[in-house]
Amino acid sequence: MKRPKNLKLFQSQIIKESIIASFVKLDPRLMLKNPVMFTVEIGTVIMLVVSFISLSPDSGQGSFIYNVAITLLLLFTVLFANFAEAIAEARGKAQAASLRKTRHETEAKLLLSDGSIKTVSSSQLKKDDIFIVEAGDTIPIDGEIIEGIASIDESAITGESAPVIREAGTDHSGVIGGTKVLSDKIKVQVTTRPGETFLDKMIELVEGASRQKTPNEIALTILLAGFTIIFLLVTVTLKPFSDYANTAVTIAALISLFVCLIPTTIGGLLSAIGIAGMDRALRANVIAKSGKAVENAGDNDTVLLDKTGTITIGNRKATHLYPFNGFGKQEFVKYCLLSSLADPTPEGKSIVELAAHLEPQIVQKTAKDGKFIKFTAETRMSGIDLPDGTQVRKGAWDAIKKWTGANGANQAEKEIEGKIAEIASNGGTPLVVSINKKIAGVVQLEDIIKPGIQERFARLRKMGVKTVMVTGDNPLTAKYIANQAGVDDFIAEAKPEDKMNYILKEQKEGKLVAMMGDGTNDAPALAQADVGVAMNSGTQAAKEASNMVDLDNDPTKLLEVIEIGKQLLITRGNVTTFSIINDVAKYFAIVPALFATSIPGLNALNIMSLASPESAILSAVIFNALIIPALIPLALKGVKYKPIGATALLTRNLLIYGLGGLIIPFIGIKLIDLVVSLFV
Repeated sequence: MKRPKNLKLFQSQIIKESIIASFVKLDPRLMLKNPVMFTVEIGTVIMLVVSFISLSPDSGQGSFIYNVAITLLLLFTVLFANFAEAIAEARGKAQAASLRKTRHETEAKLLLSDGSIKTVSSSQLKKDDIFIVEAGDTIPIDGEIIEGIASIDESAITGESAPVIREAGTDHSGVIGGTKVLSDKIKVQVTTRPGETFLDKMIELVEGASRQKTPNEIALTILLAGFTIIFLLVTVTLKPFSDYANTAVTIAALISLFVCLIPTTIGGLLSAIGIAGMDRALRANVIAKSGKAVENAGDNDTVLLDKTGTITIGNRKATHLYPFNGFGKQEFVKYCLLSSLADPTPEGKSIVELAAHLEPQIVQKTAKDGKFIKFTAETRMSGIDLPDGTQVRKGAWDAIKKWTGANGANQAEKEIEGKIAEIASNGGTPLVVSINKKIAGVVQLEDIIKPGIQERFARLRKMGVKTVMVTGDNPLTAKYIANQAGVDDFIAEAKPEDKMNYILKEQKEGKLVAMMGDGTNDAPALAQADVGVAMNSGTQAAKEASNMVDLDNDPTKLLEVIEIGKQLLITRGNVTTFSIINDVAKYFAIVPALFATSIPGLNALNIMSLASPESAILSAVIFNALIIPALIPLALKGVKYKPIGATALLTRNLLIYGLGGLIIPFIGIKLIDLVVSLFV
């Protein structure tokens, strides 16, 4: 069954859980983590005491009903802030509910040292144990395949119903507990302990139980706490000023002014924005191990992308066959076909398809009596030895030269080298074919650039992100594909250390770097990168080294992760801007209400023409409380991000959230005052 990736913004069950959690979070030990809202909670307690004091006729603190109203409004302000955080957490827990269902004890076929098999519970497995899994079995715990190949159903984790292939000795050898083997038999070595599996960590992270504040979030919290202290001093000094002016200012009025001036809006929504950012990553089927990873993605300057599977489709296809050295077209096509009939690689299959298209009459000829020579990393060639003694080899030019003893001295070899250079400069990959150690011709393979990838790179460029293509191709081929795809830079003939060195070079220049990988040899670079995304199908080493895991195994997902990170940062910045600027209207509402009687000139500040001091204060406090739940959908969904320049983005957001934060409160407080004045 496919796991749903999207939840409705509000669901009845989530709302019920969040309301309960809002009251639980009133615990001062929890509220201390949010200095802004903690001071509001203290103000609520003080107002509760003042409310009882105001029962006395000569208390001088206003009416009991008025003080109770202020107390309740302050309480609701705190509860709304708690509700914002609780509903973000509840959405994460709802996302994790289906994952938790897959986490149950299963039987494991433990392989003992004497070769026998013992059936044990999955909870009894220890790290480095080896177990056997056959078709129909559920994999009991995370591990690495050390022998065999199997088709595995990972829908319980990824939500995708299509099975995947996992094979020992490849970069796709990792398996996850709770997934099911559909075919074949594999031997797996345990790579983790019960309770510490990928699924356990995933649930813990998604639920927000282990979420730590990011550096930027901590810095903003400190800034907000600083604002709170400043406004506390401002409010406290108003008392002696009011005494000097012979103006009676109640505690309710002072606390209301203080609460309205401190940045309660962003203080109440800050945590929810951070949690929602990780939740959006999850809905993209990316598990972020920390909020810092998502945040870094938004600040990212450079992204390293593998060419194969990310920029190009991945399977190179034969597009042209060029005979040389006296060989005729039909003869050359025949030998290309015969040498590729038993070749299981995508390149070999594409040569067969092209040969069948060029010379349909020779398709019936087979080489069932010949000996197929498999490709190896050492020889860098494959081919066939035919029964009549003919030897056919195809491979890289340097490997074929070594096999044939060619030195590039004769005219035919020079022509072939020219064709090889031409193919490489046009982004193709040349394979040279030799017959009986005589150069026969060149096969041109081409990587097909993925549709729409140029547009995605253009979006990144507008974001100010530099794209770097990583490929094992020679520099000529790499340059051609880089130009066609629209990337900013490339690393040709890349080795694992080349990726690491490039990342270190960029970081020394003060840039944040992101990359995606799936193999053990990618682990060092993934660990060094500020944003390392490992594919779920990759090795355990890659997943441990990264700070994000892509459940879909989509090499282009890194581009989406960057947009999610930028959306998080922009949302936080916009809500902060709105929160600080919207205090202006509250100032114009409350200050005239405090001193209008003793200093008539301050009536000029009552530009909203509020009905009375009491209704002005109540209206400001009501608006201050209601704006938090009003912005919860924005905090959870995030501000819609458009890849425009930084200056244009700043201008747009200042107009919407800066100017909006200035105008909306004036309108809102006035409308609330029209209603409140009917009762006050």
